[in-house]
Amino acid sequence: MPFSNKRNSRDDNSNRRHRSTSEAKGRKFRGHDTPGDEKRRSNRGPGNPAKWGKGSGPDDKRDNTFKRDGQRPSHKAGRATYGSKPYDSSKTRRDRTTARTKQYTTGGEMKEDGLIRLNRYIANSGVCSRRKADELIEAGVITVNGETITELGSKVDPAKDEVRYNGERLRREKMVYVLLNKPKDYITTTDDPQERRTVMQLVAKATRERIYPVGRLDRNTTGLLLLTNDGNLAEKLSHPRNNIAKIYNVELDKNLTQGDLNKIEFGLELEDGFVKPDAISYVQGASKREIGIQIHSGKNRIVRRIFEHLGYDVIRLDRVVYANLTKKDLPRGRWRYLEEKEIIQLKHFIK
Repeated sequence: MPFSNKRNSRDDNSNRRHRSTSEAKGRKFRGHDTPGDEKRRSNRGPGNPAKWGKGSGPDDKRDNTFKRDGQRPSHKAGRATYGSKPYDSSKTRRDRTTARTKQYTTGGEMKEDGLIRLNRYIANSGVCSRRKADELIEAGVITVNGETITELGSKVDPAKDEVRYNGERLRREKMVYVLLNKPKDYITTTDDPQERRTVMQLVAKATRERIYPVGRLDRNTTGLLLLTNDGNLAEKLSHPRNNIAKIYNVELDKNLTQGDLNKIEFGLELEDGFVKPDAISYVQGASKREIGIQIHSGKNRIVRRIFEHLGYDVIRLDRVVYANLTKKDLPRGRWRYLEEKEIIQLKHFIK
């Protein structure tokens, strides 16, 4: 059935009402009076700030300040009301804050008389991830106050209980998050039998806690690398199902043709399976040897292998974005601690 331009009278009436309302609002915001304005000004005039009430006055923003559930409050005697019940905005904020404080600790863990899950306590001690901690519990190598615990979901009091793994007492570590701008000729490992330089030497003064790299960067690949002792976060960031995005700047030995760029964009079949980047383009203002590529695959040397598959050699590879983290104000070879807001965003970045 073809579309019709006819509108019934009900629609016309509705539109007329909408236009009249909009025009009235337009007159008001353009400085024109609407019915009742003169009376309201006389009741609260600019010389009587005591009569304005909260959200009133010459710079009145009450429409945005006190909206709740799509309602607009009326203002009587300088107080916002919903029906006959006064609206106390400060009291509502106090109630919300109190509720959050009771429900959560500062670390974001559910608080139940100070108890947390045993697997989380083990993970926070730096031994392993929470999933591996569950395996240790089931294996019967974890004791709490001398008693072997094998039941998953058990809880402990970090302030009172003594947790041991194979007889060694575990202590909850302070969670540390370090972001490093890795230079060339450093390998991403905690220890190297060949005594080559490792990224751990670059962050040796960052903390006394045992931190380790999340994922890997090739020896000659530069850019962002996260190091932490938060085993749970590290596992989530590394797991393929979470699709953590990474952006690389690539410099090739020769110009990348438009045809080859299109091939990469549509996806390639490599020896270990099909791979398709999230995005790829030439770097603006540079030669066609410089490419920007976003990819979430965690396969080994995946970016280099994509270009090598089409006959290009990668001269320089630099990771400029990892999850929600960037290299802004972080020189090559330097590190910094993540800010609290970055940690929160990073944890909410993965579900």
